[in-house]
Amino acid sequence: MTDQDWLRQLRVEIIAAWAIAKKDMLIYYLKPNIIVSGMLFPLFMFLAFAVGRPGEPSVLIPGLIAITILFSASSIEPVSIPIERRMKTFDRLISAPVSLHAVVLGESMSGFLYSIGIASVPFLAGLIIFGTPILQIAPLVIGVLLTSFCFATMGTLFASYPTESPGDIMSMLNVVRLPLIFISGIFIPIDQIPGIAQYATYFSPLTYGNDLIHAAYSGTTSFSPAVDIMMLLVFILIFQFAANRLYKKFNE
Repeated sequence: MTDQDWLRQLRVEIIAAWAIAKKDMLIYYLKPNIIVSGMLFPLFMFLAFAVGRPGEPSVLIPGLIAITILFSASSIEPVSIPIERRMKTFDRLISAPVSLHAVVLGESMSGFLYSIGIASVPFLAGLIIFGTPILQIAPLVIGVLLTSFCFATMGTLFASYPTESPGDIMSMLNVVRLPLIFISGIFIPIDQIPGIAQYATYFSPLTYGNDLIHAAYSGTTSFSPAVDIMMLLVFILIFQFAANRLYKKFNE
């Protein structure tokens, strides 16, 4: 394949991925179960643990942004893909003349864009209502973008499970999402997490996303920003690779 052919194919793949993402945006963004799981659930969970605890908005807002990203980014695909399997439209999507990479990327993009929009709500609340200062804008932008795409890809990965029921995937996903909140330094600083759970923090992508977002408000990090960025990129690649393999396996 020549360079020109490769660039032409890449353009086709990107257009196809965007078409898939736009389809999800138009159909699924306002569904009640997505609004509950992507917006209301993380808000109420955060309030349940944060209310009554000492903490400045500059400490609480980054945690709320991180939790919102975790749930909103990974909520679109576990709903949209099982519904499309039930309606038999996902089979047509898989058999379209585009690669699985484009399908996985497009599905992930829909969760990514949804998450960016939802994460702006606690960000603006902190800025306008609480007057929470942002010390460094770059870690906030990079942290939100990478964390959103990471968990959107994770949602696409879980949605590869061949079921027509969104509840089946959400149940499995919550088994992973809920523990991530408690081992990622959002409510308990990483150095205060007891025992072996402290080592588990290194295997949570939310640890690194939260660390970057927290750096934007406090100016300090548990890891260096370079480590946070590198680890989020590693998780994105792992999730993308695993999702491609599983979709290929379950749709052969």
